[in-house]
Amino acid sequence: MSPDKNSVLEALKTVRGPDMTGNLVDAGLVSDVFISDGKVYFSLNVPAERARELEPLRQAAERVVLAVPGVKGALVSLTAERKAGAAPGAAPGGAAKPQQPSPQARNAKTGVPGIKHIVAVASGKGGVGKSTTAINLALALKANGLAVGILDADVYGPSLPRLLGVSGRPQQAEGRIIMPMENYGLKAMSMGFLVDEGTAMIWRGPMVQSALMQMLREVAWGELDVLVVDMPPGTGDAQLTMAQQVPLTGAVIVSTPQDLALIDARKGINMFRKVEVPVLGIVENMSYFIAPDTGARYDIFGHGGARAEAEAIGVPFLGEVPLTIAIRETSDAGRPVVACDPHGPQAVVYREIAARLAESIGARPPRRAPDIVFE
Repeated sequence: MSPDKNSVLEALKTVRGPDMTGNLVDAGLVSDVFISDGKVYFSLNVPAERARELEPLRQAAERVVLAVPGVKGALVSLTAERKAGAAPGAAPGGAAKPQQPSPQARNAKTGVPGIKHIVAVASGKGGVGKSTTAINLALALKANGLAVGILDADVYGPSLPRLLGVSGRPQQAEGRIIMPMENYGLKAMSMGFLVDEGTAMIWRGPMVQSALMQMLREVAWGELDVLVVDMPPGTGDAQLTMAQQVPLTGAVIVSTPQDLALIDARKGINMFRKVEVPVLGIVENMSYFIAPDTGARYDIFGHGGARAEAEAIGVPFLGEVPLTIAIRETSDAGRPVVACDPHGPQAVVYREIAARLAESIGARPPRRAPDIVFE
């Protein structure tokens, strides 16, 4: 028996609202309810200043939903949703402007226990190979001696399960903690592990924000030198959530060489600068093509645009990744090129980029203990 939205809402009507008045549904606190594979996802919209106080309310909602026949799991969170135009500093016409965090707010960002550095891999537009770059960059950091995990922050279009060749559902440990999936020595989490591949995620901003924070903070990541976050394209809710609520070490921008892609890349760079997240560098993806039969080089999308842009705005240029059939084929097959051909020319490029990135954030592999020789 599969649960439906009405049965979930009826169960939630048995939970009294804040201050023991009414119930959660009639009080308008329940967000859109999303159900997939027997798991129920929703949030409770409460005043931000009362979030800690109302945690028992969230727990009660979770308990009654878990008791609904057919429900296999529930992901319930508290969110504080602002009405359009009500945010402080809203632009004329009610469009909210990204708020630059105060020094106090930046210092108040809570880190994730065990994770030393969190690096966002972003792009101003889709189709530039950002996710492929993110997964190979994470594997290259690991190949260079670091403990690495990867978080797929694209709730609407998660690609990490396919790129990493991982299927199945993550296990739940004690409490609300989820065990990450793993392949090629990378710990990974993605909404793609929690819902079917063809499921359309029709969520508003608060649900996206809540899902991101839970995938970040309620996963047993363990001890990591670097957590790579594969951001969705653009400059929307997910990017602002990560920039304003997570102590990011910095962001890497992925672009292709042509002017149109660079225009969008600038938007991403400007967004991170407005919220005072360091831009660690730019990667030029699909930089050039080497014909496998003749060895001739073709600059299909132009060449050098990202390097010139990096020099113009004063950020590091991390490297050029060629457009190759090998990268495309291995990505589609769930066998990233850095993992399946670690000594090939493409893997070498990614490892060089990873080395520059690690140097810029101060991430160092653990020193190898000296061998003890008994004579």
